[in-house]
Amino acid sequence: MEKFVQMVTEVNSVINDFVWVKIGLILLISTGILMTIITKGFQVRYVGHWWKNTIGTVFKKDSDSTKKTDKKSISQFQALCTALAATIGTGNIAGVAAAIVIGGPGAVFWMWVAAFFGMMTNFSENVLGIYYRRKNDAGEWSGGPMYYISDGLGRIKHCKYIGKVLAVLFAMFAILASFGIGNMGQVNKITINLQSAFFSSFMDNTIAGIPTVSIIIGIVLMIIAALIIIGGLQRIAAVAERVIPFMAIVYIIGCVIVVIVNIENLGAMFISIFRFAFGVKAVGGATVGILFKEVVTQGFKRGVFSNEAGLGSSVLVHSSSNVKEPVVQGMWGIFEVFFDTFVVCTMTAIVVLSSGYIDLSTGLTIGNVDDATLVASAFAKVFGKGGEMFIAIAMLLFAFTTVLGWSQYGSKAVEYIFGRIGVKVYKVVFVLMIISGAVMTSSLAWDISDTFNGLMMVPNLIGVLSLSPVVIKITRSYINRVMKGKDEKPVVSFEDNIDIE
Repeated sequence: MEKFVQMVTEVNSVINDFVWVKIGLILLISTGILMTIITKGFQVRYVGHWWKNTIGTVFKKDSDSTKKTDKKSISQFQALCTALAATIGTGNIAGVAAAIVIGGPGAVFWMWVAAFFGMMTNFSENVLGIYYRRKNDAGEWSGGPMYYISDGLGRIKHCKYIGKVLAVLFAMFAILASFGIGNMGQVNKITINLQSAFFSSFMDNTIAGIPTVSIIIGIVLMIIAALIIIGGLQRIAAVAERVIPFMAIVYIIGCVIVVIVNIENLGAMFISIFRFAFGVKAVGGATVGILFKEVVTQGFKRGVFSNEAGLGSSVLVHSSSNVKEPVVQGMWGIFEVFFDTFVVCTMTAIVVLSSGYIDLSTGLTIGNVDDATLVASAFAKVFGKGGEMFIAIAMLLFAFTTVLGWSQYGSKAVEYIFGRIGVKVYKVVFVLMIISGAVMTSSLAWDISDTFNGLMMVPNLIGVLSLSPVVIKITRSYINRVMKGKDEKPVVSFEDNIDIE
């Protein structure tokens, strides 16, 4: 078993480096920059509009964004909450801590950069997702990168087979990623934090060398997940709609209290973020330049792990919204990235950097802390043992809802390749894999998740880049009709409105 794990680790390391460093990061940032340019900075120019028409609608009585129009779809707000359920997870807590521990405080800067451009990547993905979606034989919406790659890219001259191959590859990678980022990585962090906060005294009890507590946690999570996942998207969305807003608000309040207690470190913290953004980190008392690539890579990888902009994953659930206008769901995508990274991830980063566990003059960690428990340690410094317990519970709820959200992502990917019959088999396997996440080593689970992210990102971004003219056409139509009051025919579905040559 040890040799097998070592082999998997080595193979994964090679693939991870190739996909992320040599291809992924360039493709990721290039797509975000291009979509920002061709939409003329939509996320900045129309910030008031997308804010008013996304989260601003939630507080209006009888808003269309919170109402379901039929039993086969979900509301726009439920789509957001389900997508946030899948994105707000370990990446927002342990992921941010890992980025800072490995890449230094400067990694936070690159998380912001990735999120700024990622807003328009996610916008474009969701616009294309709504535009190219269709209903399956059960009357449910099915959409996602595999559909806009096959029906969009595939309709470009000489690209028919390329589109089909990339669509299938995306679906395959999404299925694999659902077991990594959406299952094992999340459950692993849940287990580690629960053990540290509640069951540290029971860790000596083992079965075949595996802590008994880990096995019990895995079994309990598996049973609860099964009860929810069997209910399909409607039940997942209902849980997400209730848990995510509540837990996010409570977590942010907790972060604000920690920051207020450590307010004297706030200035030095922001200085360290920008100072170390370009790879300067003190080692052994001497200031040297660490690999700039490492700082940027950690910032981008952890940013994408958190907000998933560029992966195409959230489109799989956004496409099930009852919305008619592709741009409207695209704006929910902008808000999703904004809230996930600029709000939740930033609060985590401030907590970590102001906690005293990071030397702000060197960028190095202080004391015996690691990325898995760093945020919990920062909270414990202010709230005592209760702070550690709070983070364990927050991690449990955030990460567990991520597992639920990703089960839907994987289901849609399986449906594309194997049909609805394959979905039943997938759900059984997905639920059983939860136990594997509970007993795996943290580093391997995290590394595998990173690799799967990169693999599904590549075909998706190729699709988005290829279909950028479609995004322009749909966005321009919306701006002309809704913002400028022009009388134009709506561009809402590829079956009626598009012919790419």
